[in-house]
Amino acid sequence: MSPDTPYPAPDTAVASAPSPVLAPAMQASTTEIYLFDADTLRLVDVNQAARRNLGHELKTLSGMTPLDLAPQLDQGELRALIDSLGQEIGDQVSLRTRHRRADGSTYPIRLCFLRIVRDGRSLILAIGDDLSLELAAGIALEQYQARFNAVVNHTPGLVYQFVLHADGTMAYPYLSEGCTALLGLSVSELQQDPDRFVKLILPEDRKGYQDAMAASKTALAAWNWEGRICVEAWNDVKWISLRATPLPLDGGGMQWDGIMTNVTASKLEQEETRRSRARLAELTNHIQQVKEQERARIAREIHDDLGGNLTAIKMALAMLAGRLPDDPALRDKADYLDDLVDRTIEAVHRISLDLRPSTLDLGLVAALEWQAREFEKQMGIACVLRCADREIELDPDRAAALFRIVQEALTNIAKHAGATRVTVSLRRQRQHLTLGICDNGRGITPADRLKPQSFGLRGMSERARALGGTLSLEQAPGGGTMVVVKIRLAAPAAGRSESTRA
Repeated sequence: MSPDTPYPAPDTAVASAPSPVLAPAMQASTTEIYLFDADTLRLVDVNQAARRNLGHELKTLSGMTPLDLAPQLDQGELRALIDSLGQEIGDQVSLRTRHRRADGSTYPIRLCFLRIVRDGRSLILAIGDDLSLELAAGIALEQYQARFNAVVNHTPGLVYQFVLHADGTMAYPYLSEGCTALLGLSVSELQQDPDRFVKLILPEDRKGYQDAMAASKTALAAWNWEGRICVEAWNDVKWISLRATPLPLDGGGMQWDGIMTNVTASKLEQEETRRSRARLAELTNHIQQVKEQERARIAREIHDDLGGNLTAIKMALAMLAGRLPDDPALRDKADYLDDLVDRTIEAVHRISLDLRPSTLDLGLVAALEWQAREFEKQMGIACVLRCADREIELDPDRAAALFRIVQEALTNIAKHAGATRVTVSLRRQRQHLTLGICDNGRGITPADRLKPQSFGLRGMSERARALGGTLSLEQAPGGGTMVVVKIRLAAPAAGRSESTRA
């Protein structure tokens, strides 16, 4: 037996009713009601709800005692409980026990005993609540809690509830067992002093933490933050990822339910990946520079050595042709050789220009003018260069990289765009230089950008990145594709003049 919260006192009219039989209102009640003699403990009346639950007829229950319904009760303890009731109407005591049904099954019940007097006879009114649903709910809650704890305790991180009260004070109503492993603090330590988590955050990362929390509170949006904490006891600095969902509270407070995880390994991998990409970009840039230097060297050697030798051969042939006898066959042969030398000189000149246009030595604008004319002449596609500056000061490597981007873009346009017009623009804006190549062709689709063989686009992007700039592909006005490269200039160039070149 265990005392419990008492029921309110019964209605006085009921308690003083002359009949020992339960009143109709009690008979129809959904609560189990028993009436038994205070001296003999024998049941006098039982309402319908109790009879249905017990599975007994009234005639069977008549003469039974509470000990028959709850065999586990001790008679002495029950008698002591009954005797403890005062004589005043409204005095009551209660206990929890189990009633046994007619089929042998049992169910938990809470009984509240009240002493009443009818026609000079002392009776005990017992009001019972079937606790089966309450017990089942408690068991289900325990099972749910056990499953929740199992999931949470195996979650790699700290599951938590954080409350920011309207007065600025903080609390952690719930912290999972991952608290110690992640923060080096026990659950009780952090709950007793919620400020300790903020103190763990590195000073340079605290503002980001506070800003992210304030933004989440204002917008009622997810709280996402990544930062570093230092666990001094372990001499350990680690990256923490925080993800939480806000829930407004009465009084202006805010509660977040979320999870913190250790993302140090991921951050280190990202940093290593970033460094690897930076080293790869440096290597790619170095290779491009070496390639340009090698092209320049080969172009000079071809132009100087082969070009010079071919020029000498042409002069020697001209001298020999003037001394040949008047023989038509020999004259035809000499003319053929002279023409062959001319074609070879043109081929050497073309190959030299393909390797590195000599106009690059005159500056980027001059080189782009030459490239626009060559593209128009070779492909039959109108190509216009628009530049407001007569010259833009760039170091040779940067000028060569931009020139190669234009070359690659024009090659792609000739192969795939089906365009009839191309515009190349070069524009300086304060400390930035913008290069645009726009065509009126069929345009480029997202799938085209993802093709494994799209090395041209990748090459242009890598060149732009090596220059510390960006390359973007956009839809051109009226159709077609626009390639835009933006780089930062070291210093503003001088000598601006308006011009349009084609």
